[in-house]
Amino acid sequence: MSEKRHHNPHEIDQTDDDMIDYISNLPDSILHHILSFLPTKEVVKTSKLSKRWKTMWVSAPNLDFDDGLLYPYDVDFQHSTSFINFVERILSLRDASKIDKFRLSCCVCFNPSQISSWISNVIMHNVQELDLSIFSEYASVIPQSIFDCKSLVILKINLDHVIEIPSRISLPCLKTLHLSLVIFPNDDSTENLFSSCLVLEELALMDCMFMNLKNITISSLTLKRLTIHDLPCYMPSGRKIKIDAKNLTYLEFMGDLSSEVILNSVSSLAKACINIPYLYYYPEEVACCIVDILKRLQNVVFLSVSNCAMESLVFAGSMLDRFPVFPNLTHLVLTMKIWNDSFRGFMHFLNFCPTLQSIDLSEGFERLMRLDENDSIWLSVPLCISYHLKTLTSKNFQANDSEICFLKCVLKYARVLEKMNVSWCTTEPQDLKKRREVRKGLETTEKSCAACIIKFL
Repeated sequence: MSEKRHHNPHEIDQTDDDMIDYISNLPDSILHHILSFLPTKEVVKTSKLSKRWKTMWVSAPNLDFDDGLLYPYDVDFQHSTSFINFVERILSLRDASKIDKFRLSCCVCFNPSQISSWISNVIMHNVQELDLSIFSEYASVIPQSIFDCKSLVILKINLDHVIEIPSRISLPCLKTLHLSLVIFPNDDSTENLFSSCLVLEELALMDCMFMNLKNITISSLTLKRLTIHDLPCYMPSGRKIKIDAKNLTYLEFMGDLSSEVILNSVSSLAKACINIPYLYYYPEEVACCIVDILKRLQNVVFLSVSNCAMESLVFAGSMLDRFPVFPNLTHLVLTMKIWNDSFRGFMHFLNFCPTLQSIDLSEGFERLMRLDENDSIWLSVPLCISYHLKTLTSKNFQANDSEICFLKCVLKYARVLEKMNVSWCTTEPQDLKKRREVRKGLETTEKSCAACIIKFL
């Protein structure tokens, strides 16, 4: 036994050698999969491991170049040249194998013609995913061949410049298109881009510049997910964003509605997130736009809205006369702090949500909010609170009188409430004594559903 133990170190060494040989003898497909988790700079270094690895990197499926990661500090001419030379060398030594994913981020180290050449080179390798973040004053940095790439499945462009869109576009496999900070040239070319993506399933327009446009038309039979973050203009622009996508299941819009959003044929929508940050101007006009948007979302199951969207219902007046019922809505999220007007709009909206089961107040109440148990708003409690509400989540809880009042009233009227989740505010000093008192007060308050569990987080 002792002799065997004496030889154990040698046996372990031999086992390690066997493991190294075993890994090196794996098929190329598995080795490439391993390399896909490494930055390109580290992938190239694997060529020093052994003869087996010497040329493995030239056919790695993923290429990732980021001048910010290579030179995170002050970038001088020497560093810039080194980065450019590094990319040039990798692409020039690349074999003919296809590229699955190519990511390029150039914030300071770039030459427009070289970058365009790199992208064109990658396109010739039947690339499936392109992720480009390029801050250049030259629009030509994006080659026109990118709009005629038959293999492309995912395209992400962060450009901060006008994008030149050709009249002829052929992207037969493109399913995901993300555009950030892009400046669109005109209405026709923009509409042509979206309509030419015949199998597009996901479109994201993040802080893009629409100042050159009057009508943004997004019409697609295949589109399932749409995200639009519209830069604030603070004044009506007269611009219209028209969305016609009968198979759309997810919609996210964030903006101040300086652009009019028109939803057509979106009956398949199941989840919608509408974030209107502030009512800067003409609250009645904004209310009209919001009410029109909400009417088109009547089939959703999940709805996330800002308090400004709820507040606008206070200004809606007669526009609410034909406001629809939301028969499928089971989960409602309020994304901003609630105050007096938005709370009244919120309670009014609940009257149109007969089957609502879950409410999430993700930012809690404003400090100046005023609410008590004798408020007239409790004279007519929405039916969904009384008969369907099962879960209430109140986050950023500061234990002010209005918040406590709201929770107590929900406990009093919600007959099938199962869970009440209360998350304390993390930015305020902890008053443990007050927290214990508030907790005890809620736990001992009158409940319509004795089985309801109150959980403090």
